[in-house]
Amino acid sequence: MNINGKKLMALYGLKYNPFLPEIPTEALVKRPAHQSFLWRVENLVMDGGIAAVMGEPGSGKSATMRLLDERLGKLRDVTVARYDRPQSGMADFYRELGELFGIELRVCNRYGGFSSLRRKWKSHIDQTLLRPCLLIDEAQYVPTVVLSELRLLMSEQFDSRRIIAVVLAGDMRLAERLKEADLIPLESRIRTRLTLTAAGAEELTSILEHVLEAAGNRQLLTKGLVEAVVAHAVGNPRAMMRTCEDLLAKAVELERPQLDEQLFFELHQTAKTKTSKASKAVS
Repeated sequence: MNINGKKLMALYGLKYNPFLPEIPTEALVKRPAHQSFLWRVENLVMDGGIAAVMGEPGSGKSATMRLLDERLGKLRDVTVARYDRPQSGMADFYRELGELFGIELRVCNRYGGFSSLRRKWKSHIDQTLLRPCLLIDEAQYVPTVVLSELRLLMSEQFDSRRIIAVVLAGDMRLAERLKEADLIPLESRIRTRLTLTAAGAEELTSILEHVLEAAGNRQLLTKGLVEAVVAHAVGNPRAMMRTCEDLLAKAVELERPQLDEQLFFELHQTAKTKTSKASKAVS
């Protein structure tokens, strides 16, 4: 929901809408599970290999990838590439990798593309002693044949050397897919993994306080509203942010000076009324 930035500043002193997915990376919260995982992936880049982030929708996988992208991007001589079309077939897979790593690949020549990428990566390693890294979000959509190709592409010397680091992020469908016979060789090579589970009330409260402070107004929500929103989210950070986004939009519309529990009850009463009317119309 696009709320006028001038209104946010005038009404609440906010530099931006803190509840949108595209908040600045520095406003993202490093959950306790992130600290160790980010450090381990940073070291994984030195040796090459596969890491994975998995969790239910809204648990924070994409935020984890943003934090990882920023952290790795600060490392000297590390090339970080983001694979944006996970559902692509083999031809588009090679075409996009060629663009990401600055290699002109002939898609009709799969072996040539395979060899060119490996030469590029090995040359990078020999010159810098570090590795390129490929980040793949929504990895549950990557075709099995492409995942298998990636596993072969990244290893050499009878699988004793890794020439690129790959980080896969996906929901729990990815975890199920990795149990398939064709993907067990890939699953067995995952060296570092993070499974994001439901966040507790204290953790959700901390996330909310952090994004509000980063945006410029930690007191935007009353204490009672924070408790209500956290309870309503049932451990899901994305659900919490969507509720807050709806509340902020309603508050701007009504020009409320602060977001409180009364606004929460009004919003959900309106939602219940709309649902009831819709059910009656259908029946």
